[in-house]
Amino acid sequence: MEKHHYTVFLPPDKSWTIRMGVLDLLNKKPDTLRLLEKAPNLPTDLTALVRASKDWVEPRRPIHVGESGTLYRFLLFASWKLGTERTFVVERSLRHRKITLDPAIVTWSIKDLLKLDNETSQWASAAVLWEKDPDPVADPPPKLTLTYEAVRHWRARREKGECWDIRLDATIQKQMEALLKGLEERRMSFTPHHSEDYCFARAFNLVSPGEGIMLWPSLQSHESNRIMEMESGLTQYMHRGETITSQDHRVIQAITLKALMEGKKDVLGRIRHKNCVLKSWPLFWEFLREVS
Repeated sequence: MEKHHYTVFLPPDKSWTIRMGVLDLLNKKPDTLRLLEKAPNLPTDLTALVRASKDWVEPRRPIHVGESGTLYRFLLFASWKLGTERTFVVERSLRHRKITLDPAIVTWSIKDLLKLDNETSQWASAAVLWEKDPDPVADPPPKLTLTYEAVRHWRARREKGECWDIRLDATIQKQMEALLKGLEERRMSFTPHHSEDYCFARAFNLVSPGEGIMLWPSLQSHESNRIMEMESGLTQYMHRGETITSQDHRVIQAITLKALMEGKKDVLGRIRHKNCVLKSWPLFWEFLREVS
């Protein structure tokens, strides 16, 4: 499979697009709906962005954020900043995740916001989206760096009267490039750079659970506790015939790609929640068939 061909299976970057979408909402721009409303094969976090964008402009309507912790924190922070009392509707794993519910945090510094909820950078990013010309903090985590970049990009485009750019998911793209190279060379070489790389790296034994906790404490409060969920998933993977029960999209993608690399075709029939990959990568199974 040629490298240029597999990009047709890659989804839009949901982290980037949610930042663009929230900036559009805060500045009353319509481009998010124009670009995404009829787009095919959107990750479910981006279909949630479309629905939340419609809900946001109706003051009495509950805001549906789906399972996206990023979208929930960004819009919750915005509602606090605006002094409005909005009702949010969350789904699936987001109902059980650790989310700070204190409006007073809108006055906190970026440094203090980075300490919340197992050190997620989402609250800090929510604050940066409000700043006209945000000054980066020293050594920001990768997703906060992305937020600074997103704000600069959005404002530069608006100054020219232009719309923001859609990006493909860079995290998935790098992992897939590593997979394709690994399939050619029969060995995996990959360096994880942020928490969304953990499951993929752990599947190929390139990082340990202890290293994961040390580098990215927020792993313990994603769609699942990904440290524990990966260990459980890998144990189920190793026992032939055992059902793989995880509902976390990153875990299922990582274990499935490990099975592809190791030629264990029976694993596909053992995955209980195949549709969980829709959260980040709707064409995952199509990609898998193409590579296979």
